[in-house]
Amino acid sequence: MKSTFIIIGLLSIYCLSTPLSSQAQMTAKEIIIKADEKNRGKSMKGEMAMTIVRPKWERTVKMKNWSKGDQYFMIYITAPAKEKGQVFLKVGKEMWNYVPTISRMIKIPPSMMSGSWMGSDFTNDDLVKQSSIVVDYTHTLKGEENLRGQDCYLIELIPLPDAPVVWGKINSWITKDGLNLWKSEYYDEDGYLMNTENAFEIKTMGGRDIPTRIEMVPADEEGRKTIIEIIDVAYDIPMDENFFTKQNMKRVK
Repeated sequence: MKSTFIIIGLLSIYCLSTPLSSQAQMTAKEIIIKADEKNRGKSMKGEMAMTIVRPKWERTVKMKNWSKGDQYFMIYITAPAKEKGQVFLKVGKEMWNYVPTISRMIKIPPSMMSGSWMGSDFTNDDLVKQSSIVVDYTHTLKGEENLRGQDCYLIELIPLPDAPVVWGKINSWITKDGLNLWKSEYYDEDGYLMNTENAFEIKTMGGRDIPTRIEMVPADEEGRKTIIEIIDVAYDIPMDENFFTKQNMKRVK
């Protein structure tokens, strides 16, 4: 999961207003920090739709999501009916899934963080950002490019030794105007491109100018992609940490 929410991200892309003259003096890590802060906010509440596209079929999953900082994250599935009521919770480095149809709470182990989230092209890690693009990677400014009409910084992220990360390398394009995550390429430990994530359709939501459509496309798998569309979002709202509990997973709507 990388996002992202993704997922989540997504998933997983929001607005800090910084003069271009100041941005030009920022280091690669400072650019990543500001883009990451924009993605999270101090807290966030939103609604999203995720469409999984395959050569012969597609399906859409709708959800509500809440987060606070980089330690707390919750998703409630609202549609389709078969999955409605499922809840995903991240607290710190731990993640759980509550399945109401069997009244079961499942802990997702670290070994499954690179696995597909709900059959999509996003991983569990993309969804909840268990690994941090700020603290788990080194950052190198590789240059500047115009990408789909946006002037961008190109930054290479290499994981630190022993960092709990899914990817062997990430290349990220971050817009100079707005510091939005505009594109990311995800490579495995052997240097092979695995997924490409692109952002589109910048709109004003929650008082910020943000991309509202995110597409994750796996490499060498024609006709496959996953699209996340942001329906509504609010930032920096009061949110108690007690909201993000396993007990609340059974009550949240």
